[in-house]
Amino acid sequence: MAIPKEVKKIIQDLQKAGYEAYVVGGCVRDFLLGIEPKDWDVTTNAKPEEIQKVFPNSFYENNFLTVTARTGSKSPELAEIEITTYRLEAKYSDKRHPDQVKYAKTLEDDLSRRDFTINAMAMDEKKKIVDLFDGQKDLKNKIIKTVGNPEERFDEDALRMLRAVRFATTLGPALSGSKGFAIEKNTAEAIKKNSIWLEAISKERIRDEFVKIIMADPSTGASTELSRMSSGPSAGIELLRELGLLKYIVPELLDNYGVSQNKHHIYDCYQHAIKSLEYTAKKKFNMHVRLAALLHDIGKPKAKSGEGENATFYNHEIVGARMAFQILNNLKFPKKDVEKITKLVRYHLFYYNVDEVKDASVRRLVKNVGLENMEELLQVRQADRIGSGVPKAEPYKLRHLKYLIEKVSKDPISAKMLEINGNDLVSILNIKPGPRIGQTLDVLLGYVLDDPKKNTKEFLEKEALKLGKLPDKELKKMAEKSKEEKSEIETKEDEMTKQKYWVT
Repeated sequence: MAIPKEVKKIIQDLQKAGYEAYVVGGCVRDFLLGIEPKDWDVTTNAKPEEIQKVFPNSFYENNFLTVTARTGSKSPELAEIEITTYRLEAKYSDKRHPDQVKYAKTLEDDLSRRDFTINAMAMDEKKKIVDLFDGQKDLKNKIIKTVGNPEERFDEDALRMLRAVRFATTLGPALSGSKGFAIEKNTAEAIKKNSIWLEAISKERIRDEFVKIIMADPSTGASTELSRMSSGPSAGIELLRELGLLKYIVPELLDNYGVSQNKHHIYDCYQHAIKSLEYTAKKKFNMHVRLAALLHDIGKPKAKSGEGENATFYNHEIVGARMAFQILNNLKFPKKDVEKITKLVRYHLFYYNVDEVKDASVRRLVKNVGLENMEELLQVRQADRIGSGVPKAEPYKLRHLKYLIEKVSKDPISAKMLEINGNDLVSILNIKPGPRIGQTLDVLLGYVLDDPKKNTKEFLEKEALKLGKLPDKELKKMAEKSKEEKSEIETKEDEMTKQKYWVT
């Protein structure tokens, strides 16, 4: 992997002006992992006003000594490069923001303030690594470890505890037969001890880290007590629970822990949610489906009645939808996301058996959920099945439901498709409403089915005048023939839809 020419030029221009310059932080970590960095950050001993002299086409609009240089690159990731002066940060009174940012004299000072060893490395334009805290060693051994005292690092910014879980969850990949990244023992103990500090962090920042954990690639994994049954996002959720962080994000999930289910499930409520989430990650489903899979049974503990294999959870989907709505709002998710995910939770338990549920019931389901959400609802149902321990995500009856959804969602073939209607014909033909109006529309529909280009008002009015001169018997015969052709087309389309979903 090569350092992009835009980044190299930034470093070289600073060096020509007499300053030190390195790429630093996460981009170095990703570079060493063989992952294409999404952002390239540069650090230098030049002060912001000096950086701007080197790069006139730049801007400086913050209190963190960071200047953004425009490179003119066509690549969005490289069009703007952030250049930050070596800096030190004073005490974090609010566990979120440094009380004061000061200039640092050396690169070592700058690297020593960073969160984790794997993020505290710098690299020059010749790819020589500056590694003062054994970041390369920890990267090789898949260890997440703070730079220096973990309690001090978390005291500075409590979000770093959540970032530790995110890195353990998203970095990788975890090779087959090997564990993913693990959080170093002292670092993990400091998180457990100080997890309550997460309450000082804004819900928006927590949400953003939580979503990154949820959206982790399933090929990555974290070392957890449940690592044999989970990977990627599900391992991340389990890490949050083990470290005492989950209760400050989705405490309702903890109420599911150890809650047994009935004969239809082989896992408890919490493990069921974990396995459901894991399936959605393996299938690379979107954020809405992943969150709905995690939360779809969140209401079960409150709705549970009885114990053992005959326990019931009546209306848990309704209770769960209310809870999901509150959880997502508490985490400050956008309104449209809250509404969609809540809807997926509310209707995930839809009943469907071939030959039992008719078209009208499917239409009601589509109306309640929204046609645009039906595919995601079926994905949540698949995750629910796998999370229950069944081997097949999409049995015949779910494929049959897909067929029915498409069938009832199609616009029916009817005279309503025409660019002319019965009232138009009454005026054009100067006749009263009656059988001839319907018969004429049937014949005109036949013309349009043969050639959709004929569906223009001009053509249809012209043909209507011709049909208006025909005897009743001949017009009726033509209309019946058009109906037969329409029925053949509908049957053929239905057969094609059935084949699409492998149903009979």
